[in-house]
This record gives sequence, C-alpha cells and structure tokens, in this order.
Amino acid sequence: MNERAPSYVRGSTDVALCELTIGKVFDDTARRRDSALAVVSCHQNRRLSYAELAAEVNACACGLLALGIEREDRVGLWAPNCVEWIVVQLATARIGAILVTINPAYRVGELEHALNLTQCKALVLAEHFKSSDYLSMLRELAPELATAQAGRIAARRLPALRWVITLGSAATGGALRYADVLERGHASTRASHCEGLRPQDPINIQFTSGTTGLPKGATLTHYGILNNGIMVGRNMRFTENDRLCLPVPLYHCFGMVMGVLNCIAHGAAIVLPSDGFDPQATLRAVAEERCTALYGVPTMFSAELASPEFASADLSSLRTGVMAGAPCPVAIMRRVITDMHMPDVVICYGMTETSPVSFQTSLTASLEHRVATVGQIQPHLEAKLIDTAGRCVPFGERGELLVRGYSVMCGYWNQPDRSAGAVDEEGWMHTGDLATIDADGYCRIVGRCKDMIIRGGENIYPAEIEQHLYRHPTVEQVAVFGVPDEKFGEIVCAWIVAKAGQSVSAEELAQFCRSQIAHYKVPAHIRLVEHMPATVTGKLQKYVMRQAMAQQLGIPGPAAGDCSTQ
Repeated sequence: MNERAPSYVRGSTDVALCELTIGKVFDDTARRRDSALAVVSCHQNRRLSYAELAAEVNACACGLLALGIEREDRVGLWAPNCVEWIVVQLATARIGAILVTINPAYRVGELEHALNLTQCKALVLAEHFKSSDYLSMLRELAPELATAQAGRIAARRLPALRWVITLGSAATGGALRYADVLERGHASTRASHCEGLRPQDPINIQFTSGTTGLPKGATLTHYGILNNGIMVGRNMRFTENDRLCLPVPLYHCFGMVMGVLNCIAHGAAIVLPSDGFDPQATLRAVAEERCTALYGVPTMFSAELASPEFASADLSSLRTGVMAGAPCPVAIMRRVITDMHMPDVVICYGMTETSPVSFQTSLTASLEHRVATVGQIQPHLEAKLIDTAGRCVPFGERGELLVRGYSVMCGYWNQPDRSAGAVDEEGWMHTGDLATIDADGYCRIVGRCKDMIIRGGENIYPAEIEQHLYRHPTVEQVAVFGVPDEKFGEIVCAWIVAKAGQSVSAEELAQFCRSQIAHYKVPAHIRLVEHMPATVTGKLQKYVMRQAMAQQLGIPGPAAGDCSTQ
C-alpha cells in the first residue's frame, strides 16, 4: 500500500457469511455433535452433552412460548455465569424473542432504566450474586410482586413487566421458577421454533458500559453476532476438538458472542470455571478440563499469572485464546504466550455496537504485530480513520476509527437521536477511538477522542504514557488521565498498582518517565493504589479516578462529557 494513501482497509470476502439464524445453527450442531460435550459448569457441577443442552433449550423455548412470550418480545436476563444463562440465550434466539442482557453489577436505578427502556415483558434473574440480592432489589422496584399472580404483575414502576422467572429453587410471590418454565415446556405441544425468523432480525440488546448519562441499549442481530463469533473462532482455527475456558461475563459480547456463539458454531465445548471471575478457579478449570483456549481481559490474565496456584497449575493443554476488552500491555502478552503455553493467543478489538470484533491479530503475524497492534480488519468489514473535519487521514497518522459492515448495530433501542450520533448516514460506526493504521493494515489504538489530554496546547495520548510505565519492573497496572489545572488547562495524572511484593515510590516512577519521555508528558501527580476501579468486564473507570483526584486536589471535578462511553 502507498503510505500516503488514505487510511482505509477492507476485509477479505473469501469466506461467505452465514445466512442462518442462531437457532438453526445450534440445532445443526446439536444433531451433528449430539453425544459430544457442550457445556461444563464447574461451580454448578453440571456437564451437558449437545443433545442434553438441546433438550433443555427446547424445553425452555417451549416454556417461554407457553407463557405468551412471542417474537420480538424483550426478555431480560440478570444473572452471573451459569448453564441456565446459555440456555436462555439460545432459547430466546430460537423463538425470536429479544434477549436484554443486564450487567450483574447493576443496582436498582440501572435495572429500572434497562427494563423500562426496552419494555421487558419477562425478567429471568438469579436470586443473588456476591453482595447483590437481586430479589430484594426487584421487590424494591416492584413491591406488587409479593401479592401478584404469575403473569399479572402490573408494577407501577415497571409497567411492561409481566413475568419474573427466578433461577433459584425457592418460589417467591408472583414469580415462577426456572424449573417451572421447563416443566411447562415439556408439557407443551407447540413447536419451539418461531416461523419466519430472519438472520437480519434483532435478537439481542446489550447495554454499553457507559460512564456518561444512562447506558444505551445497542441492538444487535442474529446475522451480526453469529457471524462475528464464527469469524473470531475461524481466525483462531477453532474446531470441534477445542474446549474454551470462559471466565469472562456472559452478559457481555466477549462471553456470549466470542465465547458461546463461537463454540456452538464450531461444535466446541464451553467451560465455565465460576459464576464470577476467580483466578484460582480459572486455573483449576483449565487443568482439570484440559482446556485448549482461554479468554480474558488483561487484568484477568495478570491475576492468573500472580496467583499462588499458578506455578503448580498444568496449563499444557492450552494453545490459543483471546485477550481483549482493554489495552493489552506488551509484558503481560509475552508472559501469556510463554508462561501460560498459549502460543496462538490473539488480541481482538471492537465494541458492543459492532457485535463486537472489528480487528483481530492472526496466528501467522509476527510477534511484534501480535503484541503491539490489534491486528487487521475482520472479513467482510471496512474501516477508516478520519480527522476532526471528517477527512480520511493518510496511513500512519492518527484519526478517529470508523467501522462499517454486517456487524454494525441496528441502533440504540428506542433512542433515535443517540443512534444517529453514532452511526452516520453512510453506515459508518463512529467508535470514538483514536487509532493509526499502517500501510500493511495493522491497527494501533492510541486512545479515546475524549480521553486525549491537552496540556498547554500539547496533545497528549494516555496510552503512550501507560505503555512506557508498564516497562518499569515494579508496575502491575497503570491508568493515565487528565485533571483540570489553572495554568495548563489540564495536567497528567497516573494511578499505578505495584506488583505483589514490590515497592516503588511516586518520585522513582516520575524520574523513570523524565529520562524517557518529553517533560510535558511526565505525570504531575502519581498515586499508588491497591486496585483500580473497573467495570465487570475489566475496563478501567478513569472517570472515577478523575473525580477522586479532583476531590483530593481540591479542584472542580471533570465534566461528565469528558468520560469514555464504551
């Protein structure tokens, strides 16, 4: 490619996209792989073959139909990782109901917003998870549940909600148990497939982990999420012999698309090590189930490498996996490749609104490209970089990353104005990420458009400083962000977590920066912390850190609009 040519890349079209619905693909795999292992849930002590999983999915689908859940009705799912989560995902896809995935960390206000924005007709929920008592929170929103008949809840604050289905064994108020739904399904004579479903139909609403305002519901199709899962697995050379250890949350695209849909399309097995991330449980699951692949965000891999059980864990069965969801430090990536026996690990980049993966490293790429970039554009997708005037920048120059193709969302559910602000008239999804693309098509993410720090007129990209600080031998985790300053407008601040057993001072780290990077990039404030605030998927919440620093420094806090919405 000409290095001064516009930063535009287009993926291969050698392999056709799948033109089937999720339900059809799952049924085909279940028939072909009937006796093969489909799902292992270590914490539930459950093991299901594809035939057994298909039978439970069929019963759940028929049970939901018996309740009056029809095509395009919204069904909320609020639970940690478990077999039932996967069953409900596949059952709703089979009948054409739209699954609304709800973050297990949501509190009452967020739950109310999610259910009402999407007008959920049913909610499937765990009774509790960690410190969250889901039933108590739901009763706070819908006290009418205590005296209502099942199917006739009529809650003032949740006017669309009719059915509540609990994953526990105890009956409560106007709720049904998951087992009750399966029983109704077994007794039903109605076919579990909804006629006329199309791959382009919406099938999933996922809420972006927004840090400004209320979360937006990205509406995704069978076509988008199924093909994205297939392409991710194809690039990892997934086969029916693979076993994927899946410690990432299922409510997120990483778990339910790149994990579940990838596995069911290829006939591979899914291994759930625990209901929420636990590094020791993950290592044990890999060893005991002889997993060939492992997923995680960088902080998960860091925790596994630092686990006291790491040295004794037999990870020799691993060959591949995905590190995604946040910038991947080079040092961590190198240890995963060598110490975790994952020579074929890949990096994926994307966002919920693009189903999610747009760029992925390949197994044949050089080590440098695999640790320093997010790879090349996925098949059947396009990407370009633009400047603030909307012009395509040349290869090698920074610009905002735009993506177009089959994976782009239908829009934000019931929010046309916000949809129009994200996807333009030509179908380009504006990611809000700053990137460079080289002449060979390799993409590097260099920061967020709104994350950029402007210090006295100098543009500073936090990712550049973070990568430098990761080179210090004592540094485990870094987050760099800007805080308001009367003289410069903004100045650089860094929060740092030191490696276990290591000690370092803020002045030592500042000096490490002074000797290597320009003075205006050196953090004016360095705070050593024990942990970073993060979302359930491991994305660091820099807005929380900015607010804490503003309070500590006695300066006005940053505007909400300065925060990343991914």
